[in-house]
Parts: sequence; structure tokens; C-alpha cells
Amino acid sequence: MTLKALAHPQRLFILCCLHQKESTVSDLEELTGASQPVISQHLTRMRLENIVESRRNGNYVFYRIADQHVSGLIETLEKLYGL
Repeated sequence: MTLKALAHPQRLFILCCLHQKESTVSDLEELTGASQPVISQHLTRMRLENIVESRRNGNYVFYRIADQHVSGLIETLEKLYGL
């Protein structure tokens, strides 16, 4: 199921961004150029798959990669393909 969730190019790009640092939806909007509803939808799917997790800090919700296997996979892809 994890690889299927990662198969979407936008979700993969979001994970590459989250691999660098935890981010809010607004941060990810800026980095990806996608709209807030689209990013939220992708984050929800990945949260249900336990790929990402969130934490609240005041009015902000920060997302980060929750699964260390996914983090390792993203790191390998970055090394291989310069993502």
C-alpha cells in the first residue's frame, strides 16, 4: 500500500519537501505550486497510510514523514535521481 501511495508524482514531491524539513500546508503550497485543497487531500491520504504525521503548534499544523522506511526511500531516490 505504501508504494501505491507514493506512486503519485505530487505526493512524491510533497514527501521530498517533507524530507528536507517539516512543513505546513502553506509551506507546501509555495514549494509545490499546488492548491491548498489538493495538498490537504494528499496529506490526508498519506496520514491514513501512516506515511506522514502532524503536530499542532498554535494555529499551525506541521507535517513530517512518520515512517522511517519511507524517509530512507526518499533519501535513496534523492541520491539516485537528484530529486
